[in-house]
Amino acid sequence: MSPRPAAATTTELSGLRSRRLFAEARRWIPGGVNSPVRAWGRLGGEPPLIERGEGPCLIDEDGRHYIDYVLSWGPLLHGHAHPKVLAAVSEAAQRGLSFGAPTRHETALAKVLTEALPGCEQVRMVNSGTEATMSALRLARAATGRDLIIKCEGCYHGHADHLLVAAGSGAATFGHPDSAGVPAAFAEKTLVVPYNNTAAMEAVLKAHRHQVAAIIIEPVAGNMGFVQPVDGYLRALRRLATSHGALLIFDEVMTGFRTAWGGYQARCRVRPDLTCLGKVIGGGMPAAAYGGKRAIMRLLAPEGPCYQAGTLSGNPVAVAAGLATLRLAAAKDFYQKQELRLSRLVQGLEARARQHGVPFQAGVCGTMWGFFFAPRTVTNFAEAAAAHLERWTAFIRVMYARGIYLAPSPFEAAFWSSVHRSSHVKATLAAADEAFAAAAAV
Repeated sequence: MSPRPAAATTTELSGLRSRRLFAEARRWIPGGVNSPVRAWGRLGGEPPLIERGEGPCLIDEDGRHYIDYVLSWGPLLHGHAHPKVLAAVSEAAQRGLSFGAPTRHETALAKVLTEALPGCEQVRMVNSGTEATMSALRLARAATGRDLIIKCEGCYHGHADHLLVAAGSGAATFGHPDSAGVPAAFAEKTLVVPYNNTAAMEAVLKAHRHQVAAIIIEPVAGNMGFVQPVDGYLRALRRLATSHGALLIFDEVMTGFRTAWGGYQARCRVRPDLTCLGKVIGGGMPAAAYGGKRAIMRLLAPEGPCYQAGTLSGNPVAVAAGLATLRLAAAKDFYQKQELRLSRLVQGLEARARQHGVPFQAGVCGTMWGFFFAPRTVTNFAEAAAAHLERWTAFIRVMYARGIYLAPSPFEAAFWSSVHRSSHVKATLAAADEAFAAAAAV
């Protein structure tokens, strides 16, 4: 589909019908949204309501077309409504939406995941990334008999109580609740250190020797913006976790089958003890999983004492969507080809930023990408937070007005699909030329 640019001005980005529908949504849904980032709090105004998706494009309720680089926040590796994914979903739905009983299709998906991911010998299906990380951490505590966990500032691992914490001052502190309703006692079991800081991780492990059950990390951060690990960082975490008797958990909910076949662990050659998956493995349907070494996974009920359950876990429709999505991604050189195509877009953005004299940093990993309005490469949350927010806002508002759909937050990664074409890159760069001019004027 050739995108038709949105006709909105930069002061009013949603059309009349979307505004009316959003006003109705606010009456029945808190804030009008079912996930806070959709509310456009940083952009001002109201979001367009989406009517449908086709390939790499979204169409809103006012008939405006957008080239989509959010892709449902990552799951849509092959764009919207891919015919093979839809066919698989339709076939599965005709057999029944849910059974609450085992099916052979669950086994087929588990086999694909375990054969692809170096760190997984068995997996357990769940319904969301939050469930996956929450369950993996419970399992880590069961395996080690310890209570504390370590996460990195700016890495998001779902909204479980013990993970909604912010960093304190110094190299590492006990976390404090980052949301109302989270008991301080829960958050105190979570230690927070800066991302990409090996010394801080080592210091906190030494300070809490024999108490840390697990280190949980996004191997490529996608929730402080797009931030890649510095060379040797993940290998250092593997060494530290092993030497201190803690488990290393890779949260690959975002990076799994986005950065490489087999996840980022296959790309960086670091094997975690447990892996959390989501997004792509459901192909746009609610599906997630966690997995690891057989010796750890056997602690789960019904084989072991660590309890976790879910009525809709491994439901046949989500499994079908995930299998169809992964089969398409298993094509030879799929990730290399997509990364090359995406790199052309990112290089074009960098060139236009230079032409307008705007400090701009961008990066690519597989089919994930992102950018900051910053003079140097961003390596942690503090640097991400210091990027030029006003320039980002000016840039994004023009991009939306010109029909380019990017995340409405500076702290989110962007994505690429296999159905984006050179025509979409060309249209995106044309819009970006005007958007960088607006950013330069801030």
